[in-house]
Amino acid sequence: MTTTLNSPISEPRSSCVRSVQDLIAPLDRLAATSASLIANHDARFESNGETHVLPSYRFIGPLGGDAPIRLGIFAGIHGDEPEGAFALVRFLQLLDVHPEFAAGYALSIYPVCNPTGLEQNTRHSRTGKDLNREFWKNSSEPEVRLLESALAAQTFDGLIALHTDDTCEGFYGIARGATLTKHLIEPALAAAAKLLPRDERAIIDGFRARNGVLSDCYEGVLSAPPKSRPRPFEIILETPAAPPAFVKEAACVAALQAILLEYRKFIAYAPNL
Repeated sequence: MTTTLNSPISEPRSSCVRSVQDLIAPLDRLAATSASLIANHDARFESNGETHVLPSYRFIGPLGGDAPIRLGIFAGIHGDEPEGAFALVRFLQLLDVHPEFAAGYALSIYPVCNPTGLEQNTRHSRTGKDLNREFWKNSSEPEVRLLESALAAQTFDGLIALHTDDTCEGFYGIARGATLTKHLIEPALAAAAKLLPRDERAIIDGFRARNGVLSDCYEGVLSAPPKSRPRPFEIILETPAAPPAFVKEAACVAALQAILLEYRKFIAYAPNL
């Protein structure tokens, strides 16, 4: 079963200035009364004499048997791609209404990984760096260092990143990490395809693709620590830029739901393998 929220909460893509606080305000209000959602604004950094927050949220689903499945979900690392951030707001609002969708999960949600870029509607951070090329390269960028610390500390079972691609013709995904990743990404793309077409090109963003799935991407993208074992699954979901924002957000939410459902099935089936 796939359920999405229909109320538009996003803004026109052409907006030049955004407020991180305005974007996360619905989540902070929800966390204040929710039994499942916890807000964390402790991660802070300085840029040009100003203090910025790297907000995160933790959603604990109903107990599902063994230890919770730990997933990290990230968006907004490119500041001019706000759709992923708004999609995570929608996603958490949905889970608060239907916590059973997250049964057995502990979800760590990072909706705005590049606060200064989002505020200025720029791909790069205020220092001019593409943060999604800086991971695990001894970067001095404070946002990257904070995210690397979270990635190293939490030992995630899976990582999901949301992006928007202004060069693509449809929804597509990048499958990395654990072998099972390709088995998770197909249901996610199928769910998104009910709202957006799949990008069927053989070459997407300079990399070989098959049925909208890539195995390779650029170095330095947000990922698990290089030495982490076992490797978590790593999925990057990319929406096209052209469709209306609320459609892109809904497609991301549908894809996320599909991943939660399929991975829970895998965990339940794994002991019998």
